[in-house]
Amino acid sequence: MQDEKIYIIGHKNPDLDSVAAAISYAQFKNKTENTDKYIPAVLGKINQETEFILNKFDFPVPEILENASGKKIILVDHNEEKQSVDNIKDADILELVDHHKLNFSYHEPITINIKPLGATCSIIFQEFQKKDLEINKNLAGLMLGAILVDTVITKSPTCTEEDKNIIKRLSDILALENWYEFGLEIFKVRSSVAQFSEEEIIKSDFKDFDFNGQKVGIGQVETVALDEFEDRQEKLLEKLRDIKEQENYHTVVLFITDIIKEGSLFLVISEDEAKFNQAFETKLENKKVYLENILSRKKQVAPFLEKIF
Repeated sequence: MQDEKIYIIGHKNPDLDSVAAAISYAQFKNKTENTDKYIPAVLGKINQETEFILNKFDFPVPEILENASGKKIILVDHNEEKQSVDNIKDADILELVDHHKLNFSYHEPITINIKPLGATCSIIFQEFQKKDLEINKNLAGLMLGAILVDTVITKSPTCTEEDKNIIKRLSDILALENWYEFGLEIFKVRSSVAQFSEEEIIKSDFKDFDFNGQKVGIGQVETVALDEFEDRQEKLLEKLRDIKEQENYHTVVLFITDIIKEGSLFLVISEDEAKFNQAFETKLENKKVYLENILSRKKQVAPFLEKIF
């Protein structure tokens, strides 16, 4: 008889690192404890690059978990309540594995593994190494894809030397000669948005934040061709305005990152544009501005907005 399930979950609007971390950490826990009770789950529809990588390396899409009430949970790739599954306060949280800043409280001690690395999968790779557990080619491909996306193929300021070392070691397992080309392949899939609605583009990688009691939403899209979005900017702004009003945000931001030119176009709908202008020492023109060398929400966008709020 199988033990009670323990669900390993990433954040809402699941991205590749969130899904890959849930899958890889479930494998790690099941191997180390010789069980099958750890179950990866997702909190909604997966995005296109995640689907691409799961198919490429022969992984099924994890089951969807809609409610945490009464369930045993391990959190990966997030720790903020607003980003987690519904009724997370009513769950039995066992562990936390993440690479974001800590904004988490719980009523009893749990194991927390947070490190300033470029991806949660980098932390999980280290755990496999500590236990001298084999990572097969399929799992290596899944984890490598996640790390390449979260570090923007090592261009992000969140990318560390340890991430680069892990990328090399996973590439060796795969016998992959050019991990950069593999990363570009993923981003080409990731940045193909012609078939998606404005809301799907905005929510494809979107996170909620509580900045001093104000609800702020920040979405990011990464592309190899920023001009693909030129004709859709006004409609994206309209949809951002709808989201702000319907979901009671103070500010909603979408930034579209050109990973080749290494800069981002920001689209902003806010009750107070001056806060955004002050945070980035810039000036929005018609709700838009392009900023050089901005690639990371975690390190270059959210902290600056939080400081101003």
